[in-house]
Amino acid sequence: MKASLLPHRYPMVLVDKVLNYIPNESIEAIKCLSSLDPYFQGHFPGDPIFPGVYYIEGLAQAGGLLVGHSLKETHPNLEIKFLLTGVQSAKFRKPSVPGDTLYYHVKLVRSRQKFFWFSGLVKVEQEIVAEVDFSGVLADTSH
Repeated sequence: MKASLLPHRYPMVLVDKVLNYIPNESIEAIKCLSSLDPYFQGHFPGDPIFPGVYYIEGLAQAGGLLVGHSLKETHPNLEIKFLLTGVQSAKFRKPSVPGDTLYYHVKLVRSRQKFFWFSGLVKVEQEIVAEVDFSGVLADTSH
């Protein structure tokens, strides 16, 4: 599975590669942080750290890949757009910096029709840097 199947484009693609995928259950993906990434230029000049809200967006993108690929297995021609609808909890444990590789671990907790709830972790090496419980919805792609 390729992360390039995300509808996002530079500079908002926060998943570089999918490492592991279990349909309708979980996904593991990575994002390699580079000093050339645009958010580091302004957050913060001379002392760059990865913005905490981007952990949430990266996990949501991984969750969208999980849902999208799970549905495409049974509906290959389905157009999928996944939108983040809520963050039930978020804890930021440690900042990430250029050179870090973020490991996203997302589990599907439950779903109902087009709504999905997830639990996600972000790790650098084996250390948890963020924990997020979030939800999303499949959006209408007709427009």
